[in-house]
Amino acid sequence: MTVMNGEDSPVYLKLRGTISAMILDGDYAEGDQLPSVRAFAAEHGANPLTVAKAYQSLQERGFVSVKRGVGMFVAEGAMGRLRDEERELFLTSFWPKLQRHIIRLGLKPADLLEREEV
Repeated sequence: MTVMNGEDSPVYLKLRGTISAMILDGDYAEGDQLPSVRAFAAEHGANPLTVAKAYQSLQERGFVSVKRGVGMFVAEGAMGRLRDEERELFLTSFWPKLQRHIIRLGLKPADLLEREEV
């Protein structure tokens, strides 16, 4: 999915990650209507076609649904499924690299917990 897209990711994936993060953060709750493609594009300085591709990708994965003539809405269960996907992706793709870097730097768990900024 991911909310942790790198700088080299295509723009539509970055936008999809932004929307996913907003769902996970509770900015958009299940059943909430997403901004129109044009409104979201204007707000984020993106091309509307790129936003439409990000929305389409979320729809294909079942995280948003379309009500014809009305708009896009966050699907029921989207937050839980997104969280599950993001956790799995973090643990399999991001954590091993991060863990190796932590070990390389000689950091201890207490060092990390002292700097907790949520």
